[in-house]
Amino acid sequence: MTHSIYVFDAYGTLFDVHSAVRKHADAIGPDAAQLSEIWRQKQLEYSWVRGLMGKYVDFWSLTEQALDYAFAKTPSADIAARGDLLKAYETLEAYPEVASVLKSLKDSGAQTAILSNGAPNMLQSAVSSAGIADLVDAVLSVDDIRVFKTDQRTYDMVTNSFRVFPEAVSFQSSNRWDIAGATQFGFRTVWINRTNQPDEYTDMAPAAVLGSLEGLPAM
Repeated sequence: MTHSIYVFDAYGTLFDVHSAVRKHADAIGPDAAQLSEIWRQKQLEYSWVRGLMGKYVDFWSLTEQALDYAFAKTPSADIAARGDLLKAYETLEAYPEVASVLKSLKDSGAQTAILSNGAPNMLQSAVSSAGIADLVDAVLSVDDIRVFKTDQRTYDMVTNSFRVFPEAVSFQSSNRWDIAGATQFGFRTVWINRTNQPDEYTDMAPAAVLGSLEGLPAM
């Protein structure tokens, strides 16, 4: 094992962001998948725009605002499902390999952590419902410093928390933009490309690309 700390993005990496809509797809209607895509796209977009403006609001507020936009953009979707969707987002499904990979890393002697844009209450709820609280040494929310990734100060939360240099950290994310930011900071990065997306930010390439977290403990 060449890295002593393995840090994970939360949404899209450990937790399936589309599982909330899938859970209530019948109630939403035939355009449920479209609603889910717009919801996620706007959630991220709002964090980037507010980051550029320096006008921070917590990620849960952005999640609510993004869902409202998604409903407005998808008039066929039944807005009566709004409350159920937000409740489901607090307890998103973890990807099936997450618990076993975290356990493998812990058993090997590594420390594990989450670094997320998510608000603390969101993260605590998701970690608890997924049953992985005992497998994560630290849950770090950018809410503590009120800036969003890819601001380089967010990645510095890891080095400050664990009192290590960046090269001691392996950082995993399904978001290519997040991998670019972490690479620029100096982490060893692994892009979890779950949906086989084309590469971008080629001048900030990851050390490795995996289709899921399953191969991580062997690296």
